[in-house]
Amino acid sequence: MMEGTDHEDTSSLDQTRANLKRAVQYWLDKSTIYPLQRWIAFLALFALFFLRIYVVQGYFIIAYGLGIFLLNNFIAFLSPLDDPSDVSDGPSLPTTQKEAKEYKPFTRRLPEFKFWLTCFKGTATSFFMTFFSIFDVPVFWPILVMYFMVLFFMTMKRQIQHMYKHKYVPFSFGKSKYSNAGVETGAFRGGMQGASRKGI
Repeated sequence: MMEGTDHEDTSSLDQTRANLKRAVQYWLDKSTIYPLQRWIAFLALFALFFLRIYVVQGYFIIAYGLGIFLLNNFIAFLSPLDDPSDVSDGPSLPTTQKEAKEYKPFTRRLPEFKFWLTCFKGTATSFFMTFFSIFDVPVFWPILVMYFMVLFFMTMKRQIQHMYKHKYVPFSFGKSKYSNAGVETGAFRGGMQGASRKGI
């Protein structure tokens, strides 16, 4: 009798967990078309995290770890999916103007949505960790700030040199827009509705 009850409890817990995971995935899928709102939410959480650090005057090691984590994700966001310095026989970035005309759009190693989600999860986890004193390791925070700035400068310098060497730009300013986009022209513009207006 007890074994049956335990089995039912386990099944109920698994079902609840699956429903919760499905609900979270549903809202994540709906948020993909709202990049501005997603990044505003991230910046709000990021500001809340540093407000927490400032108020308690501690957990500097967590802030440093979060900075390194975000920097690594940012580099992955700026990097191409196929690194041209690692490709020997396969396809590579264009080196001539003729190759550039036939080249596919820039593909990131870490897509924008995954970049946002990873940063959001990392910041939320770091914020949660600031409520446990075990993670409050005493450190001299100016050294961490200085070391992070040096690391940021060196990493970004290497990334910019990589971009310049292989001639790619990781940012896109949107697709080309045309003045008559979506406007039907000709005798049958607007499908059969346009044809009926013309008496065809």
